[in-house]
Amino acid sequence: MAGVLAQAAPLGPGNEAPDFEMKGSDGKTYKLSDFKGKKAVVIAWYPKAFTQGCTKECKAMAEQGDEIRKYDVAYFTASVDDAEQNKKFAESLELDYPILSDPTKENAKAFGVLNDRGMANRWTFYIDKNGKITHVDKKVATETHGKDIAAKLKELGVAPKK
Repeated sequence: MAGVLAQAAPLGPGNEAPDFEMKGSDGKTYKLSDFKGKKAVVIAWYPKAFTQGCTKECKAMAEQGDEIRKYDVAYFTASVDDAEQNKKFAESLELDYPILSDPTKENAKAFGVLNDRGMANRWTFYIDKNGKITHVDKKVATETHGKDIAAKLKELGVAPKK
């Protein structure tokens, strides 16, 4: 079909997570392989910085971050916005975790989240420390997302932080 971006089929539990490499709003570059064998990873993809739902989601993850940090997990939000835009967005919300930027949309395609508007779907991926996807949340509640992530980590048996 003409005009449709080629991307992987949506990933689900049991699939190997794509080994992403993305720049964070904190200036560091993050790779899934950096966490393999060490800790679980959560990536909450969202459509666009500075929009209402995305603002609520990112703020909820910061305000409810104490719940998430009880677990041995690295967690991020991610979008196809460029690094400068996400840096400004993170600073405007005073976030205490990095937003990952995927301006080439290669990672969004690999995760199967890129939609026909060229943005990421609001899907959250839970990846175990071996790099396998354990859950994909496709019905994110933006205002309780931090608490929801913590509850899912507990349900999935992610180790508490020591």
